[in-house]
Parts: sequence; structure tokens; C-alpha cells
Amino acid sequence: MRADYATLAKTIASLTEGETDTVALMATVACEIHHSDDRFDWTGFYRVTAPELLKIGPYQGGHGCLTIPFSRGVCGAAARTGEVQLVPDVEAFEGHIACASSTRSELVLPVFDRDGTVIAVFDIDSNQTDAFDQNDANMLTEILAQVFAI
Repeated sequence: MRADYATLAKTIASLTEGETDTVALMATVACEIHHSDDRFDWTGFYRVTAPELLKIGPYQGGHGCLTIPFSRGVCGAAARTGEVQLVPDVEAFEGHIACASSTRSELVLPVFDRDGTVIAVFDIDSNQTDAFDQNDANMLTEILAQVFAI
């Protein structure tokens, strides 16, 4: 099944309305998005916890890397540049960090607060090559902005 982004956005909005705790919001978003699409094997947040450093946050799926510096991997690139990373084949991404050997493609979106500061990245891994497209990136970016940039 593929995500129905319109329904997903409404569901997440209703579940997170009035909540201000960032970790609670991240846990809810990760759960709802993870279970919305069969392509999504690992779905979660890496939070900015120190300058140039990401630490694993709420997620769904198998274990992830505990820390990722901004200088490494797809998640680091998203945090460093503030730009979506749409990677059809992780083997072709120079510096990819293999947190799970089953990952074949990855979509990582920067998460901004209301001031435009990157507070985390949202990482989705798939065991399928070329699993994600620009529509996924656009729709998920909108959902993340509705929750965290208000």
C-alpha cells in the first residue's frame, strides 16, 4: 500500500493538535508515517542535540545508528545543507552510513522549527531501490512543516 498523504496529513494534524512537546510530536509522526506505506522499512528522527551532531530520536523499525555527525551520511547531508536528500540507491551515495544492511534507498528531510532552524532530520529507509519520488518528498515536507514549524 502507498501512503494517502491527504488522509495522513489530516490524521497527524488531529493527533498532534495542541501538543508542544517535540519528542511526543516526533513519536506520533514517526508511527503514523511508518505504518502508512509498505515501502517504509525504517522511519524516524535524528535530533540535533549538539553543534553538528544528530542523535537518534523516536523511530519505528529495527535499530538505527545512535549518533550521526553532520559531516557523514545522508542524514548528515540533510542536516548540514537544510535540503531534502532523495537517494534512489544508497550504494551510490558517497559516505553513506549503513545503519541497516537491508537499506537500498533513502529519503531524508530536514525538520525546521518556526524560526527556520534545523532541529532534526526525518529519515525513511526502504529495502527497495528507487522507492521514493519527489511527490513523497513534497508531501512529507508539508506534513513536517505543519507539525514542527507552527
